[in-house]
Amino acid sequence: MHEHFSTKYNVPNDVADEITSTYLHNFRRCPDNIDLSLDVWRQHLWCQALSQHKYNSLTSAIYEKWLELRYKYLELKPETLALLQSLRSCYRLAILTNGPSNAQWEKINRLHLTKYFDCILVSGDLPWEKPDPNIFYAACNHLGVAPSECVMVGDKLETDIQGANVARLGCSIWMPLNGDTANANTQIKPDFTIFDLKDLLNILPISEYCHSDNSTIKTKTMMKNAMMRRNSGPSATMKTTTTSMIKRLHQPISLADLDLDNGNSNSSDGS
Repeated sequence: MHEHFSTKYNVPNDVADEITSTYLHNFRRCPDNIDLSLDVWRQHLWCQALSQHKYNSLTSAIYEKWLELRYKYLELKPETLALLQSLRSCYRLAILTNGPSNAQWEKINRLHLTKYFDCILVSGDLPWEKPDPNIFYAACNHLGVAPSECVMVGDKLETDIQGANVARLGCSIWMPLNGDTANANTQIKPDFTIFDLKDLLNILPISEYCHSDNSTIKTKTMMKNAMMRRNSGPSATMKTTTTSMIKRLHQPISLADLDLDNGNSNSSDGS
């Protein structure tokens, strides 16, 4: 947005920075308003930020550009979609995300995610949000599996991994935002820490293993080992990353990720 302000409307850089920062601060504080539509509420927040510098006449144009850029950067990469398709050949997938109902469902629908997942739960529709174990139990109920038969993949230790551990899911896999583990809460221990999407396949078997007895043994062993690690040792590290909650078809295993609510610049914080 900063470049758009400067090149399209000749707004000075320092003013563009202040307008954008003001909008993001206000939107992160309140991304939704139950009395207004998402479009009207966001335009109201942009108008507030712009009017401080007498640019409020740009409200509609700036909002339209922001919305365009938002979904351009949120769009899943082809390799991510391919991975989801591969996983779904073996598993049932679900999303569990914290956030206001309208804002989260807009993202889900605009990104056409429903066709990749069997279950989508938004905390704004429910009495709980991560890390409350009840929202994990609700997801397990939708998938028709016990918590011990689920794997959680998420990017936040305090919500995704802590909640999965408290709910006693079979395994928790952490994908740190931007690969940053420097300031991580060392009291919350995932079973795996992963940084590269494709390496999720090193943890969960797919393709020729999907419906074989060997796959059943492998996944059950992985779950058992994860539970043992959780009680006795540090988390394992692999170079992997992803987002979803999954149930193995024909087998008692599911994978969970839940990641529309992260704090990066392309998520529900409004950037």
